[in-house]
Amino acid sequence: MGRHFEVRAASMAKTAAVKAKLYSRYGKEILMAAKSGVPDPDMNASLKKVIERAKANQVPADVIKRAIEKAKGGTNENYSAATYEGFGAGGQATIIIDCLTDNANRTIADLRGCFNKSHAKIGVSGCVSFNYEHVGLISIKYDDEEAMMDALIMAEVDLKDIEVEEGQMTITVEPTELNKAKDAIEELIPEVSFDILEDTMLPNEYVELEGEDLMLFQRLVTLLNEVDDVQQVYHNVRNINDSVE
Repeated sequence: MGRHFEVRAASMAKTAAVKAKLYSRYGKEILMAAKSGVPDPDMNASLKKVIERAKANQVPADVIKRAIEKAKGGTNENYSAATYEGFGAGGQATIIIDCLTDNANRTIADLRGCFNKSHAKIGVSGCVSFNYEHVGLISIKYDDEEAMMDALIMAEVDLKDIEVEEGQMTITVEPTELNKAKDAIEELIPEVSFDILEDTMLPNEYVELEGEDLMLFQRLVTLLNEVDDVQQVYHNVRNINDSVE
């Protein structure tokens, strides 16, 4: 499937701003999971799973603790999930935006502003997502493909693909199997460090943009990532990191 590209792109994006966005994202997810049940991971399976993913993505313990304490304190903060889709300038590039919002009108207004400033267009639900695959994505430094496959099969994980390149292993599973795969990998490699452990959308095909279209799409992604309500941005542009800052 050529998934190693996503791993390289993710590693290039580990800036302070991206980390802050990641912490905010997991803070909201932990808060909502804690509010949906008991704010104790030992008694709330959903909360436990979110915390495990947060820790695997190097989210600091104090970020996790603050979100749980906020839930325990009976905060009025409530977020609902919303997904938006659209096209970049020129129409070749597609994009999916996952949001958690407490004000849908504000969110859509903010997103429209990003699209308008980038000569892009918001589409209707389903206009681009049909060309993406929803997967659980894992990346670790490990190269024994046979041992990994055996471990995942023994754990009855619904495995989609394993790819190894330059000592980096990329594993895709059904998104509902992400935590089960994580447990199996930790049993196989007790000291494993996850470079990527996330529920994501991967495009079936990529495009490479040039010139103004590339610069405008880079602007769109940058602006979207600055919107507080945006949790994740998925797109099909392979060379976006080559654009001019």
